[in-house]
Amino acid sequence: MSNELELSRKSVPLIEKFVKNFIKLSAFGAILISIAIVLTLSTEAINFFQSPEVTLKEYFTATRWTPTFKNPEYGVLPLISSTLYIATIACLISFPIGLFSAIYLSEFASKRTRKIIKPVLELLAGVPTVVFGYFALNWITPNIVQKFIPGTGVFNAISAGMAVGIMIVPTIASISDDALNAVPKGLKMGAFALGSTKRITALKIMLPAAISGIIASFILGFSRAIGETMIVTIAGGQYPELNLDPRSAMYTITSSIVNVSLGDTPHGTTAYNALFALGITLFLMTFILNLASDYISRKYRKVYE
Repeated sequence: MSNELELSRKSVPLIEKFVKNFIKLSAFGAILISIAIVLTLSTEAINFFQSPEVTLKEYFTATRWTPTFKNPEYGVLPLISSTLYIATIACLISFPIGLFSAIYLSEFASKRTRKIIKPVLELLAGVPTVVFGYFALNWITPNIVQKFIPGTGVFNAISAGMAVGIMIVPTIASISDDALNAVPKGLKMGAFALGSTKRITALKIMLPAAISGIIASFILGFSRAIGETMIVTIAGGQYPELNLDPRSAMYTITSSIVNVSLGDTPHGTTAYNALFALGITLFLMTFILNLASDYISRKYRKVYE
């Protein structure tokens, strides 16, 4: 009996050591994967910028992106502007809907209502983006956009932006709801004790207290909108020139990656390497937004004792 107890005691440190190392490896796994992604993209992107057909200045200043044309042009400016344009439209829709949904769920909804609405929002987050793309093309465009905005084409930035906005509402609502629920209940109870109504408590007390998490949800939602692919590919169209008319088609970074990669682009050509240049550009955009989200969360986070 004593021998069995001694063996079990010796095995405990071994198990703890294994679990500790496994957790440590898992923690560094995301970092290693990110490094691998950057190295993969950077290698081919460097080959792109070393090509005699393109220069770094042309890449960031030219206003046309036609890598597969007979006379190719490699200006990423229209792709970046279209990406940010559609993402901004999406955020104008998703930010207020997501935020007020979170406020309602956190401060006004009953437990029964919350149990119904919360899973529905999470279910919306699980809908494939290709479904949102065809929803935008076949319903939003003819029934909403073209009906109220004359001159809108079949493929347009407004419909794509609206669909992307609907898609990221669960992200905004979920993170904002978590931020509001993280605020100590004592603040709410203190406001009620001083005679505040639910509306004043929610908007004047709870919202400012959770502002760091809410801003972080906005930035993460914007980052999610920038990286969306299928919706903008299906509903946004393919207009590879600098254009600021939301009624017309636009060509985003992700749309270009999809369309060029699906074509007969030979491996090792400038057009093929352009895919990786777009990939590293998109990666840097989302990486900067994620850094901004983390910085704002840390700067404006309020610590309650």
